[in-house]
Amino acid sequence: MRRRDFMTVLAGAIAYPHLASAQQKAAMPVIGVLDGGDPGRLLSEMGRRLRDLGYIDGQNIRIEVRSAVGKPELLRGLAEELVRQKVDVIVARLTPPVWAAKEATQTIPIVMAPAGAPLETGLIASLSHPGGNITGLSVTSAETSGKRLELMREMLPTLKRIAMLANATDPISKSLVAETERVAQILGVQIDPIPVKSGEEIEGAFAALGKDRVDAVIMQSSLPEKAIAALALKHRFPLVSTTRSAVEAGALMSYAGRLADAYREAAVYVDKILKGAKPADLPVQQPTKFELVINLKTAKALGLNVPATLLARADEVIE
Repeated sequence: MRRRDFMTVLAGAIAYPHLASAQQKAAMPVIGVLDGGDPGRLLSEMGRRLRDLGYIDGQNIRIEVRSAVGKPELLRGLAEELVRQKVDVIVARLTPPVWAAKEATQTIPIVMAPAGAPLETGLIASLSHPGGNITGLSVTSAETSGKRLELMREMLPTLKRIAMLANATDPISKSLVAETERVAQILGVQIDPIPVKSGEEIEGAFAALGKDRVDAVIMQSSLPEKAIAALALKHRFPLVSTTRSAVEAGALMSYAGRLADAYREAAVYVDKILKGAKPADLPVQQPTKFELVINLKTAKALGLNVPATLLARADEVIE
């Protein structure tokens, strides 16, 4: 099946889940996908790897997609809907969807694709033996905070004050903010944490930032990337994220583990689980490759000159 055909099937499942369900064979294994925002990249990368493993949506598996489209309060209900659909495994991207899935079921296997700090937040018992019904991929947003701030200082040599948009509904927010503040103190940079929940709060935060003499903004990846990137450009703030997709949406820069790798590896976990493996026995993987992505178009729009040394180290430059 061509990628275009595959994505068409997925789009139909998102828009008309009950119709898609009725058209497929009940005996097919069902993969539930739970996402808080845009699942497009996850579906594309995971779908490609699933095909490599011999799975084709609509032929020998069925994929049910549920997205909260930036409204975290919907996640629990969407997770419960997947449970009622009796899916065989749930693939959840980022920590809030994983937690919603965990609260909805203690029996259906859950694959983190990925989740931040799953050990510290209590999602799993250990990396080597996660226990329970959850396994998958972990991200290290907090651990890479130091490198991210160093890169920001190189991009913005006069950097003194950074606003940090933290997802108030995400369990890893506290550890992420704490680690960022710890490193910022060493570098002599001030961090102003701003917990937000809704789009209205995010807009209000940006409206207030102009009066606070903030030099740049860091955003947590589980927040609405496109909306925040647009607001950052509108208010002319350099925006740094932990995901490449935010840079594609207009953020200035990101540094983090390669999420595309995690999305593809999630398919491997699904394959093992469908073949009988138990999540409790599948070790959780951490990222081994990290990438620096810079949006040169955004830099020009903000009137910033990106140092040649930084451009040379970038894994990708968006022009």
